[in-house]
Amino acid sequence: MHPRTTLLLLALASSTSPALAQKAASETEAVKQTVTMFFDGMRRGDSTLVRRALAPGAVFHGIGGRPGQPPTLQIESITSFLKAVGTPHPEVWDERVQFERVLIDANLASVWAPYEFYLGSKFSHCGYDSFQLVKLADGWKIAHIIDTRRKEKCK
Repeated sequence: MHPRTTLLLLALASSTSPALAQKAASETEAVKQTVTMFFDGMRRGDSTLVRRALAPGAVFHGIGGRPGQPPTLQIESITSFLKAVGTPHPEVWDERVQFERVLIDANLASVWAPYEFYLGSKFSHCGYDSFQLVKLADGWKIAHIIDTRRKEKCK
C-alpha cells in the first residue's frame, strides 16, 4: 500500500473515533435521562411522568424475603405502582440513584445503580436497581426494573 494511502486511512480512522465517542456519550446521557425522569416523577407524585419513562409491557421485579429465609422473586404490578405514585401521600418518595454502570448495544441498554430510598427526609432502605431499557421510536424507555432492598449494610 502506498504510504499516502496508509496515512489517509489512519487519519480517517482516528477522525471517526471522537464522533463515535460523542454518540456513545449522548446515548448514555439519554439513557440516564430516562431513568432520572422515572424518579423525578416519583418525587413529584406524577404518575404520568413515570409512565412516560416506561416501555409498553414493562415489568417490575423485586428481590425480597424475610431475614433467615431464602430470597424470593416478587412481581410488582405496574398499574398498582403508578396508582400509588399518583395518589397523594404525606411524604415525598425520594429514591436517590447513582449511575454506577451504563452499558449500551444498539437499542438495548443496561443500567446498574446503587440507591438509597427516603420517605421525606427519613432514610427507609437501600439496595441496587438494575434497569433494562430499549430504544423505541420515541427514545429510550424502561422495559424492566429489578431491585434489591435492605435496611442494613448501606453506605
